Amino acid sequence: MATLAWKNNIVVASIFMHVLVFYSYSASGRPATFVQDFKITWADSHIRQIDGGRAIQLILDRNSGCGFASKSKYMFGRVSMKIKLIPGDSAGTVTAFYMNSDTDTVRDELDFEFLGNRSGQPYTVQTNMYAHGKGDREQRVNLWFDPATDFHTYSILWNHHHVVFYVDEVPIRVYKNNEARGIPYPKVQPMGVYSTLWEADDWATRGGLEKIDWSKAPFYAYYKDFDIEGCPVPGPGSCPSNPGNWWEGASWQELSAVEARRYRWVRMNHMIYDYCSDKSRYPVTPPECVAGI
Repeated sequence: MATLAWKNNIVVASIFMHVLVFYSYSASGRPATFVQDFKITWADSHIRQIDGGRAIQLILDRNSGCGFASKSKYMFGRVSMKIKLIPGDSAGTVTAFYMNSDTDTVRDELDFEFLGNRSGQPYTVQTNMYAHGKGDREQRVNLWFDPATDFHTYSILWNHHHVVFYVDEVPIRVYKNNEARGIPYPKVQPMGVYSTLWEADDWATRGGLEKIDWSKAPFYAYYKDFDIEGCPVPGPGSCPSNPGNWWEGASWQELSAVEARRYRWVRMNHMIYDYCSDKSRYPVTPPECVAGI
């Protein structure tokens, strides 16, 4: 029996090593530090590494904001970061976390934009979707917690079936693949992972009515636990459609029952703007907004 158990352990170990090797070739997995997967793209004097690069501080002052981006682009997967936003009076500031194809005319983009507010008012997160160069699909949700007192996890899942924006594993936005109905869906261009902290007081808070109080500067946002699980480009040609990639699995092709309940709760209790309902901008309901698709 001991010999049989030993042989079984060897078989299990061999299978594990094959899976590990396959995964290493098919998908990128969680970086341990900022510098492994990211580079500073804007104002390196305003980004500081903390704890050996396992966390970073972004700084906004009168001189500059700042930004960073992944070293690679990816085709499908899931990206997430833990972010602690600007505390206190953050009106007029925007902290953004997004994916972008970095193409000028036919851009694909998946946006989280955290819109600062006056002290005591809730933070608003705006999401937006660009597919084949068409955007203007904004939705806004007031966060149900103070995102400046602690880190919270913000994630984007992108596969062949839908794009889902998560806050602490709670879905706040779903954009389904309805290409069969002639609705654009981002699936042909790889996208990089980006983040910026910048001044946007011409629109960010109450449509630009609330301006930045520069006496409160500098403003700080913090990031940690950088997690990219996707197919780096260039990479294996089969990676984007490989059913072995977990984000393409059956359990990720639609919301679970628990996620669906959470999603309805967010939309009923915390959504404050939906482009689908904005008749002044869209007298004709955009096709992706029609019920049942």
